[in-house]
Amino acid sequence: MRSALLLLLMTTVLELLSLEKGQAQNPTSFTVYGTVIDSATQKPINGAAIFLREVRIGSYTDKNGFYGLAAPNGQYTLRVSYLGYLPKIINVKLDQNQILDISLSKDIQLLQEVVVTSSNPEENIKNTETGMAKLSIRSIRKIPAFMGEVDVMRSLQMLPGVSSVGEGSSGLNIRGGSIDQNLVLMDEAPVFNSSHLFGFFSIFNPDAVNDVTLSRGAISAEYGGRTSSVLNVKLKEPDLEKGSIFGGVGVVSSRFGFEAPIIKNKLSILLASRGSINDYLFKLGPNSIKGTIANFYDLTGKILFKPTSNTRLAYTSYYSYDIFKLPGDSLSTVQVNASSSTFRYRTFNQTLKFSWFITPKSSFSIFGVQSLYRAQTSAPDSSVAFTLRSSIRMRSVKARYLHATDKTNLSFGLEANFYEIHPNTLEPGPFSNLLKLEIAPEIARETGAYIEDEWKFSKAFSVIAGLRYSFFQRMGPDTVRSYDGDIHRQETVASTEFVSKNKVAQSYGGFEPRLSLRYALDDNTSIKASYNRMRQYVQLFSNTTAALPTARWGTSDLNLKPQIADQVALGFFKNLNKNAWETSVEIYYRRSSNFPDYRDLANLIFSQKLEQEVIQGQGKAYGIEFMARKNIGFFRGWVTYTYARTKIKMDEKYASIHNYTGAWYPANYDKPHTLNLMMSYRMSSTVTFSANFTYSTGRPATFPYGKFLVNGNAVPIYPTRNLQRIPDFHRLDLSLIIDPSASTSRPKKKWQGSWIISIYNVYGHKNAYSVYSDLNQLQQTNSYKLAIFGAVFPSLTYNFKL
Repeated sequence: MRSALLLLLMTTVLELLSLEKGQAQNPTSFTVYGTVIDSATQKPINGAAIFLREVRIGSYTDKNGFYGLAAPNGQYTLRVSYLGYLPKIINVKLDQNQILDISLSKDIQLLQEVVVTSSNPEENIKNTETGMAKLSIRSIRKIPAFMGEVDVMRSLQMLPGVSSVGEGSSGLNIRGGSIDQNLVLMDEAPVFNSSHLFGFFSIFNPDAVNDVTLSRGAISAEYGGRTSSVLNVKLKEPDLEKGSIFGGVGVVSSRFGFEAPIIKNKLSILLASRGSINDYLFKLGPNSIKGTIANFYDLTGKILFKPTSNTRLAYTSYYSYDIFKLPGDSLSTVQVNASSSTFRYRTFNQTLKFSWFITPKSSFSIFGVQSLYRAQTSAPDSSVAFTLRSSIRMRSVKARYLHATDKTNLSFGLEANFYEIHPNTLEPGPFSNLLKLEIAPEIARETGAYIEDEWKFSKAFSVIAGLRYSFFQRMGPDTVRSYDGDIHRQETVASTEFVSKNKVAQSYGGFEPRLSLRYALDDNTSIKASYNRMRQYVQLFSNTTAALPTARWGTSDLNLKPQIADQVALGFFKNLNKNAWETSVEIYYRRSSNFPDYRDLANLIFSQKLEQEVIQGQGKAYGIEFMARKNIGFFRGWVTYTYARTKIKMDEKYASIHNYTGAWYPANYDKPHTLNLMMSYRMSSTVTFSANFTYSTGRPATFPYGKFLVNGNAVPIYPTRNLQRIPDFHRLDLSLIIDPSASTSRPKKKWQGSWIISIYNVYGHKNAYSVYSDLNQLQQTNSYKLAIFGAVFPSLTYNFKL
């Protein structure tokens, strides 16, 4: 106010001087002045820019938010702007001195870029769980993607403790777990294959995803059946008030969808589709890949119905189809030589959820779920023509009750799962030399009950304690084989028993306690600890580097025991500079029993006695994870470093099955060092530049250290598994997002379009997916490196919304 009075006094003096010079009746300039404040807090804004466009005169507000500009008599456009706020344009007529106070609103779009956790910047300090990360679809879109495809699973690899065996591989390895040890849920429905085209892309359509939550430390007692992590992908709810059309056109795939209210505020629908026709891409390549087919499509639908103000019914459906054909190959995985092979696989998931909000603090939900995954491999050659089919179907019913107060959050529920697995069926072609083979189906039931509560004893101390009990039954019809002797699972079966339909062949069960603790040292610092016990009764059996569609799902029985894992974790979390920076350090240790590995040359595809191909031992995983993240400003991003080890030990009595010595050896996905850098810079309101860099230690491999000749054929000699490593992995990706609809100075249009320009593997590094040896030469052995993405991959994608 003092500054305003001073300026007014100066202006008055100037006017008096003008009067003395005979200019009183026709002044040449006037002054506009006032304060700039925050519209929400009513506090003054220091450093806001004030600019008169026509005369190009500008200034900045002082610490009290005060400004003042003088200009000749006339009409002007006044622009007021400040970092993090929506600019304001005002038409001003200067024919006299005037006071003009201006309020600015915060730009929500600018403030919510690249947010990895929840919208509350203090959530990482206040919540009780360790090892939890939440990504919004907005943040996922900022990460440079392969061929312009926004990918949920690939974005998770930028988080600490998350990795994969290589580019183009399906599934994730999280804190020392194999890909089947992760419970992946899409609107509560389990996903048994989360990838398109063997792992190049994930099955989640970004237009239908709302957010993604990964729990790799403290896992809620509500979830069971896996020993490593829980990945919960929540789909968007259809808008009950207004409709929209959205989609995109890219190099690999195109997308189209819509959401619309059928009965306003009562009933609405969301439908998102995605499809690819990539044959033309391979025709541009060398002759060796011109016959390749690699296409997919998926449909995601959701219907939301609100019969009353406190009840809602939601139905989610997802269907995907993949076809992948190689122009010529040797199908060693199915022990059939063919000139070409075609892989097809489908996923069909459904979820029906009823929610009743009993009171503002309590709710009851019941779910009905069906998850179906089918795979098919075929070859057309007349002499070896065949079709190989497999499937896994899960039906589930789940009930959950929640009650929250200021001091506690109580939840409990029941769950029942029914599994039907058809491992593999080989059907020969009409003129094929092969014989038909059908492996007996597996039927199983799994039930669970849990109770969990969170106590907030004080602002500084909180506890989450939960207990889950799971019970598993392998059902008939089933053949139960027993074995004698110290050497496990020999070819000679001691006894065989047939269990008839609806009878229990084998059962397991046990308690799974969960505990999480948090203690806040101050408002910006907390220490957390957690303990989990998890049991897994259903698992994926695959002895390849990355699981193929031919990989086999199976359940526990008399010989294949369920996996049991105990994990402890300790974390230190601290926010800096008023929550502008989040930092964390977490250490973990996990011990597993009945951890699977495979005998040499294991035949997992066609074995009628799977227990003779699988060996179970002990597993351990430990590591430390560092993360620093910047959440505020035009320049944002994060850096993570993980040191992690995963090791397996088999009893030395199995030395006849493989060269086991009883010592610990690395798992196939053991990568000690991983470094990830992700940055996003908003160059203007419409242009955002992003980059990420990743480095990791090469995964373990087993190379022959010698060979001997038998009838002129080279026979390799292998040492204990995974003693060598493939070369280290590193890659740089860039992207540029141009979104004219995000402009704050242009009027909003109904049609909103944006461009994404991305470059994957900028410097074209040929990262090794695997290294293999040629043993056919008598005098020497040559090694070769296989690179999946050994070149630069630019892409252009156009997204739209109406």
